[in-house]
Amino acid sequence: MSEATPITGSSSATTLLDTYDPGSFFDEMFVAPGEPRPHYTILRDQLASLTPTLLDERRKAADAMFLYQGITFTVYSQQEGVERIFPFDLIPRVIPHAEWDKVSRGLEQRVTALNLFLRDVYHEQRIIRDKRIPAELVFGAKHFRREMLGIRVPRDIYIHIVGTDIVRDGDGAYYVLEDNGRTPSGVSYMLENRQAMKRAFARLFERYGVMSIEHYPQELLNTLRSVAPHAEHMDHEPTVVLLTPGVYNSAYYEHSFLARQMGIEIVEGRDLVVHENKVYTRTTTGLKPVDVIYRRIDDDYLDPLAFRPDSMLGVPGLMNAYRAGNVTLANAIGTGVADDKATYAFVPDMIRYYLDQDPILPNVPTYLGMRDADRSYILANLDKLVVKCVNESGGYGMLVGPHASQAEREAFRKKIEADPRNFIAQPTLSLSRHPTYMDKELVGCHIDLRPYVLCGEKITIVPGGLTRVALKRGSLVVNSSQGGGSKDTWVLYD
Repeated sequence: MSEATPITGSSSATTLLDTYDPGSFFDEMFVAPGEPRPHYTILRDQLASLTPTLLDERRKAADAMFLYQGITFTVYSQQEGVERIFPFDLIPRVIPHAEWDKVSRGLEQRVTALNLFLRDVYHEQRIIRDKRIPAELVFGAKHFRREMLGIRVPRDIYIHIVGTDIVRDGDGAYYVLEDNGRTPSGVSYMLENRQAMKRAFARLFERYGVMSIEHYPQELLNTLRSVAPHAEHMDHEPTVVLLTPGVYNSAYYEHSFLARQMGIEIVEGRDLVVHENKVYTRTTTGLKPVDVIYRRIDDDYLDPLAFRPDSMLGVPGLMNAYRAGNVTLANAIGTGVADDKATYAFVPDMIRYYLDQDPILPNVPTYLGMRDADRSYILANLDKLVVKCVNESGGYGMLVGPHASQAEREAFRKKIEADPRNFIAQPTLSLSRHPTYMDKELVGCHIDLRPYVLCGEKITIVPGGLTRVALKRGSLVVNSSQGGGSKDTWVLYD
């Protein structure tokens, strides 16, 4: 599809930009009404030349591509159906190189500290003995795995893939909202969004000088191979497989997409077998050894002999092979203790403790239900705070106090009083907004950013990530399961 040409004459008074109001929030595109930030000038000029009809045509073309390629996600709570096309907005987010440089350095610092923390808590536990983090917080975490105590993992790396959620508040500064270090999802949508934008706005994309993200699958494969057991002594490429719960999982599209892009086998638990503490995949020519498993299954379901005995998704004996050092799991078992939302509050302390550095990216102020003073503050201010269950994701188990009813707040009060360790609270942030095309007009919608960090022989961060956008007007919840969508994220060359 060809690019639109500028519209002249009287129609210039009816462009999409004329009615856009940046409002009182930090707007990613505009400093003030009609005054774009320098890195958005080219995009502003493009939008001034587009009519709703043209944008509708391009969005329909993008939706058709997503549908044709099966780019979907599953919403289990919806009655009208299971599969949905992933909502995608055509107005890209643009990040200057200098801003991205700070974000990427902060992410590298953070994942380094998290891996050192995991290595420590499953071995010497120095940070606990030195009272820099409460013992009850670690040992009381739902995803702390005593089975991992004393187990060495290749390169001492536990989190190989992390998706860290970053937001901007009213001051325009970046803050880390949470870390996703178990089985982070969404990277396939980041890659497919880029392809959709290249089709819809090819010339605009070229004019901007956008850094590439297409190498992510190869970098992921390189990362996985680099953490194979005894990888440095192998005389062949390590065999990597992707372990999926199956076609009914909400992220199955991503599982199959990534396996295809990396050129590796996608397997279910029944396709793998453990013999003499080694893992093999069944093939038509017999059993083939497996060195690395990129698992998209939660710890509880990985091995019915070690965890949940009723699991039909895992591989009997896998934990024994793992303990023997004959297979690598990415991410490692037990990483959930690091992305527990209560543990999150201590990541700045981890950075200072392990790296002797100040955090580059600050946390959002966080109150812990397990602390008496914090809990009293939370209960007294439920109408002002966002309260979260420490192990929920996808926007579930959350109370947005200012938008909740009195009954909803009282229900959360009882939950917090009954199980304080299971809750944290944070101020209601004035999340930054970005122009988003809805109902034939541009609307300011709240956004966040999930960059993806790979940690193996080296740390790799593709420039950008998945910008998630709240597509319900006024909503602060960007998760796709709660009505959110996404945008392409353009990081510019210096």
